[in-house]
Amino acid sequence: MKRVLLMGDSIRIGYQNEVKELLKNECEVVFWDDNSRFIQYHYWQLNQIFRHSPAIDIVHFNSGYWDMNIESPMKEALNPIDEYCYGLEKVIKLIQSQKAIPIFANTVPIYRDGQGIDNTGIQASFTYKNEWVLSYNKAAEKVMKAHNIFINDLYSLLLKGDNYFKCPDGLHLSEEGNHLCALQVVSTIRRYL
Repeated sequence: MKRVLLMGDSIRIGYQNEVKELLKNECEVVFWDDNSRFIQYHYWQLNQIFRHSPAIDIVHFNSGYWDMNIESPMKEALNPIDEYCYGLEKVIKLIQSQKAIPIFANTVPIYRDGQGIDNTGIQASFTYKNEWVLSYNKAAEKVMKAHNIFINDLYSLLLKGDNYFKCPDGLHLSEEGNHLCALQVVSTIRRYL
């Protein structure tokens, strides 16, 4: 049975259990409960997983909100776009070096600009704007196309709902949003089983 790793921020955490349940008879779905945060943390976390666990066949990952965030007193994004793309390149190379298939999920939309606290328990402050999401998604798309990596377009999926299926905080997904993402993630993974 193939092993599928789910990595990503709190958006991934919102759909991971349903994905695991829906695929339980088709593959083994694994994930860290820890939020994968920004792209360098992805890289480090992924390396730990490859070092300490059995082989992984498919890695479905997303990164973006943390990378584009400007948390006071910072004056620029944690990872400006060029650094974000460099990090994506490193993650892709690491995944492929382990003979796993990478699948990238783009960052989901923001229906209204705002600020809030992430749900990691570390009181990380988030500023979010959809124009940032669009810019980072466009840059990530170029990286993925250069490596012929499938993009699971969660951004377009969620545009179809009122407030883009967001919770009142404007950042995290509603139960329905998590369910829709889970269904699309499952469908995407099945293409590679």
